[in-house]
Amino acid sequence: MSNKYYVPRPVFDTISKVLNQYDVFYADDNPRQGIRRWLSSCFAESNVTVPSYAQRDFQAILNFLYSYRGSTDTFDAYRRDLERLLQWSWFVREQSILKHKREDLESFIEFCRKPYKRWIGLKTVARFKRVDGEAIPNSEWRPFTVHVSKKDHKAGMDPSKDDYQLSQPALKVMFGILSSFYNYLLQEELAQVNPIALMRQKSKYIRTENTSPIVRRLSDRQWETVINLAKLRAKSEEKEERTVFILSCLYSMYLRISELVASDRWTPTMSDFIKDADGNWWFKTVGKGNKARQIAVSDAMLEALVYYRKAYLSLPPYPLMGETTPLVGHINNHNASIKSTRPIRQLVQQCFDQAADKIESSGELHEADSLRLATVHWLRHTGISDDVKIRPREHVRDDAGHSSSAVTDRYIDVELKERARSAKDKPMMVEEHQHSSKKKR
Repeated sequence: MSNKYYVPRPVFDTISKVLNQYDVFYADDNPRQGIRRWLSSCFAESNVTVPSYAQRDFQAILNFLYSYRGSTDTFDAYRRDLERLLQWSWFVREQSILKHKREDLESFIEFCRKPYKRWIGLKTVARFKRVDGEAIPNSEWRPFTVHVSKKDHKAGMDPSKDDYQLSQPALKVMFGILSSFYNYLLQEELAQVNPIALMRQKSKYIRTENTSPIVRRLSDRQWETVINLAKLRAKSEEKEERTVFILSCLYSMYLRISELVASDRWTPTMSDFIKDADGNWWFKTVGKGNKARQIAVSDAMLEALVYYRKAYLSLPPYPLMGETTPLVGHINNHNASIKSTRPIRQLVQQCFDQAADKIESSGELHEADSLRLATVHWLRHTGISDDVKIRPREHVRDDAGHSSSAVTDRYIDVELKERARSAKDKPMMVEEHQHSSKKKR
């Protein structure tokens, strides 16, 4: 098969599998021999010739990815963009990633903005399938994926490859990842230049934002409906206390959904709730970037914890030191940690949909439609936005795990509200404005 018709195959597996490969390859006297076998298995059914420089490219990316083994989210983001670069370099540009110059990377960025349709998938799938314990490349996987909104999906609309777009946030992330990777290659003396640093007109790809972005959050009406419906269900069904607890964690403690489940870096348990000498409760977690933080627990959050433990788990009201009960266990097995965010994501989305139906029944169609578009992460944004109005921003910053107060400041929407209010009475016609001015005189 000519490279012209090549359909991409995955190269890098999940973080745990890649780390295992790293250990296996470097335990061998000749790691490139193991890499050669792995690449051969990845492209066995593609009928393409894997270039001679592929092993060195693969090894460079493998070593770089290994340095991000502490964070699954960061690893996944770097793997995604570097694999795109790898595939494009080998089968489109036909050049080693170590030889790229500025114009090469500009061509790559353009390609990512409009990739070949055969490189675009219509759904997110696993990169590899497990057959008899062996990793087999998933033929349905693609480096790029197009999605439809939740609303369009419910309306029966299917994604189309013609609708693929690389978002501005994704483009910004890609620039950062590529620059970081080439800085690494420079330090390792594997490359002569950082092509991204030489791109003087990044503005033709990345738009400059002059204003603070509007935070994607639930309105007061939406959040109150979501949590009140969950509490109402909990009065008749004990299992719904679990739902109330999950919603409370996401909103009141600003937890990311990944911080509720077990991962390679952290397994949240009840003993992560800690009472200090002054009687204050704290919750410790390890989040994005493998950063540990301690979160102040509100009385409302503590109440949700107590109800959850007593009504659903049949445990004493407050966690004990050294208690190994999972923070959120499986619905049918409280003592088994959840390792996937999917069941929690589905549960919260059901809460959103039920609340949207309730709001729609009262005639508030816009509020209902907006809630149906919301994602789980909006609860974190909502909690931060509500708290920054009443708490010192430094306290909110530390509880949220923000790197600086500037990040927390994005959630302060006072100026945006004032700006919106001043625009409400603007007239459409100049004459209206003049007439209004005379009346005021």
